[in-house]
Amino acid sequence: MNKSSKIAFIGSHSVRKTNAVHSFAGAVGRSGRSVEVGREVIRFNPLGLNEGATPEAQLWVLMAQIQQELELRNRADVLVTDRAVIDNFAYFLRATGGVDPFDVKPLVRKWCSTYNLFVRLLPDTPLRSDGVRSTNRRFRDEIEGILDAIVPLYIGPDRLATIPASEITETFDWAGLLERLVGPSEPEQSPAAQPVTLIPTLFD
Repeated sequence: MNKSSKIAFIGSHSVRKTNAVHSFAGAVGRSGRSVEVGREVIRFNPLGLNEGATPEAQLWVLMAQIQQELELRNRADVLVTDRAVIDNFAYFLRATGGVDPFDVKPLVRKWCSTYNLFVRLLPDTPLRSDGVRSTNRRFRDEIEGILDAIVPLYIGPDRLATIPASEITETFDWAGLLERLVGPSEPEQSPAAQPVTLIPTLFD
């Protein structure tokens, strides 16, 4: 590839995004391309999370997401991120009651154009406690409703794939999605597998 590609796995919480991110990153590495993973920044938020998150807390998440992507953008052939600005924006809008007190919509719209592909995981799996994220079904449903409204406004269908969360298992075949992201491999190629790297960022 002539330049790095960026793919984001998006959705509400407890939809197997992190599992999908690492599984897809492994597929990228096995294809002979270098790959880095951007972690979910909400877990490092010092201002609070889940239902009680304030607008300022969600603003921190949006800015941290962009900062992490800036740090990692050109260090590998492919950057795979656990969330993107669009789903973090959904949590922001939920915290603000749908208004935009910090005028971040133009930034969100512009930053959405920096992703080559989004994969939205749909919530057909039960909520499970991980010690961090909420297990409140109503909360997740509210986020999904906001995503339903904003995703078509910020992401074109040519850059969006949707997968039911229940399909993300150890046997999921990422070949089609990988080809959609970076194009087909040449038949004669026998690429050497590349490791998945996690370069330290602000959040380590």
